[in-house]
Amino acid sequence: MQGNLPPEAQEKLEELQGLQETAQQVAVQKNQAESSLNETQQALETLADVDEGTTMYREAGELLIETDHESANDELDEKVDSLEVRLETLKKQEERVQTQFEELQQELQQMLGGAGGGPSPGGMGGPGPGGPGGA
Repeated sequence: MQGNLPPEAQEKLEELQGLQETAQQVAVQKNQAESSLNETQQALETLADVDEGTTMYREAGELLIETDHESANDELDEKVDSLEVRLETLKKQEERVQTQFEELQQELQQMLGGAGGGPSPGGMGGPGPGGPGGA
């Protein structure tokens, strides 16, 4: 961005960029977990409509293996539980990263605002601290 940033501000900016990448990765993982959870819940709903005597198969890698209604139901229930825990963990992680990002962004804006009252960096959010900077 700017080559004339103070070293502390440059370090904070790099931290911000790292947090932004982390936030994007967490969001992707969260979307994948939500998608898997929805698919698994739909499978459970479908299974509820299937007669218990119906021959069923489950995927095991590239193979389909025969299974019974109760086993299929138990496996899907367990998968739902696991995905719900994973999703909750990812939501908390997303909130933590967002909070860290906002705090770091504020620190950087204060640093830049206090370093001669120069313009705030583009794309970093709203305007810097209100009032005139003392330089």
